[in-house]
Formats: sequence, C-alpha cells, structure tokens
Amino acid sequence: MTSKRELLKAFRAAFPSTIPIFAGFLFLGTAYGIYMNVSGFDAVYPILMSLLIFAGSMEFVAVNLLLGAFNPLGALFLTLMVNARHLFYGISMLEKYKGTGLKKAYLIFGMCDESFSINYAATVPQDVNKGWYMFFVTVLNHCYWVLGAAIGGLFGSMVQVNLEGLEFVMTALFVVIFMEQWKKETSRHSALLGLGVASLCLYVFGSDRFIIPSMVIMIGGLTLLRGQLEKTGERAWQ
Repeated sequence: MTSKRELLKAFRAAFPSTIPIFAGFLFLGTAYGIYMNVSGFDAVYPILMSLLIFAGSMEFVAVNLLLGAFNPLGALFLTLMVNARHLFYGISMLEKYKGTGLKKAYLIFGMCDESFSINYAATVPQDVNKGWYMFFVTVLNHCYWVLGAAIGGLFGSMVQVNLEGLEFVMTALFVVIFMEQWKKETSRHSALLGLGVASLCLYVFGSDRFIIPSMVIMIGGLTLLRGQLEKTGERAWQ
C-alpha cells in the first residue's frame, strides 16, 4: 500500500512539470467557458463537459453540435477525426502504463496532448513512484482545464472578450514542450523526421487534412527506424 509520504513525493515531483500547462489551460479553458456562455449554455455545461469529456478541441466543436440538428453518427465520425491522434498516443504509452494498477483506467481517460507529452518524456526520480507521478500529472492537468472552464462559465456573462486568435495559445504551448524535448535529446533524428513528415503532409493534404496522414507516416517511419534510434539512445516514439 502506498504511503502518504510516497504520494506527497510524487505530487511534488509532478507539479512543477504542469505549471506551463496550468497557464495555458486556465486561459484557454476560461475562453471555452465564456464561449459556452455566450452561446446560450448555463455554467453547468462547460463544467460537466470539461470534467467528463476532457477533450479540449472537441469540446469547442461540441458547442456547434449541440446547437445544430441531432446527428449522432456525424458527431461520432467528427469526434474520431478530431481525436484520432490519441490512437497513436495510446500505442506509445503501452509500456509506460504497465504496472500502474487501477490508476491505469484514469491515465487512459485523462491522457490529453499535454499529459502525454509530459509523461512520455519525463525523467522520473528513482525515489518517486512512476505510476503516481503520471497520475498526478494527469489529474493536475484535468483540474486546470475544469477550473478554467468553470471560471469562464460562471463569469462569462460579466465580461466582453474578443476570442479571436485564442486557438494559438495551445500551439505556442506545444512549441515550448517541443523545444524542451529538443534540448534534452542528443540525437534528434525522430524530431527531424516528425517535422519533415508534417511539413510534407501539410503541403500535400492541406491544413485541414494533414494530421492523420502525418501521424500514420510518422508511426510507420519510427517503427522501421526504432532499432537504429534505440542504438543512439534516442526515444523512438517521441
């Protein structure tokens, strides 16, 4: 049984890694709550949706789905398209989630882009339980998003905010995370492969359709090169 001391140690190790996510999620979550509010929804909607769905981009899309005609099949396929990248995230985390016990169910549910980036690349201290570290990273990020959505939903009617350009906040956040991982690696072949494939697919398929083919090609390429990358000490599934 895990002691309170072990839990506290894991929490203290995880919290600093989530501070940049806190800034991004609080800002964007608040914008989401305000967006729900100005779209005519009570504060309980963004709070419950952020708590139970926890898929930021899909939650924004869901606003139009809720306001439009009832089309569950269309909503299903749209959700698969928007969140298809999580299929690849899951494959990448199979080994890391082994031995986490009951925490694994929540780790799977709460694996957003940011939690995946932190938990995959994290160097967990030897005296810290890895499962609890990943759990606290996930639950903290979840709480940040719910808090932001709650603030926006509750106080959205009191402020007038121009939401144009807010989507760039998360792009900037991912750039920061990428740069941190770039600095940690001595061999950057996988990062360069990712950049090259994404750029090529963006040119070929356009900005609306490049994500899925990019992810498929990256996974295929990294699978083929995994042995060579591991010889150089590089994370083959970065």
